[in-house]
Amino acid sequence: MLANSPSYTITWEKLPDDFVLPDDPVDNINQPTLAAALTESLELAGKLPESALTPTNYGICATFNGKIVVKAPDWAYIPHITVKRSEVERSYTPRLQGEIPSLILEFLSETEGGEYSIKPTYPPGKFFYYEQILLVQNYGIFDLENGILALYRLGENQRYQLESANEQSRYWIPEMQLFLGVWEGQRENRSGYWLRWWDEAGNLLLWRNERIEQERQQAEQERQRAEQERQRAEQERQRAEQERQRAERLAAQLRAAGIEPEE
Repeated sequence: MLANSPSYTITWEKLPDDFVLPDDPVDNINQPTLAAALTESLELAGKLPESALTPTNYGICATFNGKIVVKAPDWAYIPHITVKRSEVERSYTPRLQGEIPSLILEFLSETEGGEYSIKPTYPPGKFFYYEQILLVQNYGIFDLENGILALYRLGENQRYQLESANEQSRYWIPEMQLFLGVWEGQRENRSGYWLRWWDEAGNLLLWRNERIEQERQQAEQERQRAEQERQRAEQERQRAEQERQRAERLAAQLRAAGIEPEE
């Protein structure tokens, strides 16, 4: 049992098998696509360990003053689970089944203030739950319509502090050794703002379609280099042939003048 405050207690207990999980629909058709894009680039870049989880709209649980609380963030990064994946198919309880999420992202919904709710009474608000109960180190709220990302980081006083972005408008996530920022463009027939990852050197972690296009461009560049090399070789062959013909003409002229050309 972990006592975070004299007014409430938190325990980490297995969710009962008959517990009915919330089945609320997502607020926006674009949210699953945004979440899937975050995971895909991590996986392709080798930045997603086998023991990690990146759940989407998936219950993360705790017992708050004796009552089970389940919140289903739009996207989360859990660096390490300590149980079989079959044991966390329905939900996940930090500390009991693995580590606390390093990062939770919520995509701004039409429910005003939902992502910023600090309501401490049952059921607690999202902001309060992530900050005071789960103690999630990084909490981001993304306005996908306006392309604005607000990132909060847990301070020494166990309170969220609004972080400042770097010169490239990106946020460093130390636990992941990656930058998180906003990117504008198109994917899967959607044009708009996306959350993207960059490594420490500033290289964008690519999606699958981008990697395919990059490989296609590299193959085309290699084909062009090979064609240029072939053309250079042909030009050299032609120059050698012209030189041979010139030498033969000169030799013929010398013989016609009664002079035997030296080899």
